[in-house]
Amino acid sequence: MPYATLQQLTDRFGEQMLLNLTDRAVPPAGEIDPVVVTRALADTDAAIDGYLAGRYALPLAQVPPRVVDLALTIAVYKLHPFEPDPKITRDYEQAMKALLAISRGEERLPLEGAEPAATGNSGVVTNDRARPFTEDNLKGFI
Repeated sequence: MPYATLQQLTDRFGEQMLLNLTDRAVPPAGEIDPVVVTRALADTDAAIDGYLAGRYALPLAQVPPRVVDLALTIAVYKLHPFEPDPKITRDYEQAMKALLAISRGEERLPLEGAEPAATGNSGVVTNDRARPFTEDNLKGFI
């Protein structure tokens, strides 16, 4: 299940912006290229899955609005063939920081019936071997 759709991108960013970003035909076809959008959305889904996989069982049964928001932000950044404007770059960087926080467990997703995966015991493990030099075997040298 994709985290975002073409319709959601259109609703959020407008048809004209998507047309400018995706119509790469020469001469321009004058319509949004669904192949370009699908590729950007697939790349976005893969990136999000990489961050969520350590904490949540994938695929998610329901997609929380927070994940949809992150997916839309990342997808529009990926749709830019050249340097995006500073706001889109800043939003993308914030979205990636949010995904990192989710993957670390600093931010939790509100998913019913899906608890984050346990991270296991991260304590230090040590081995204590017998001491080769003790007071008893060094008698006479000390």
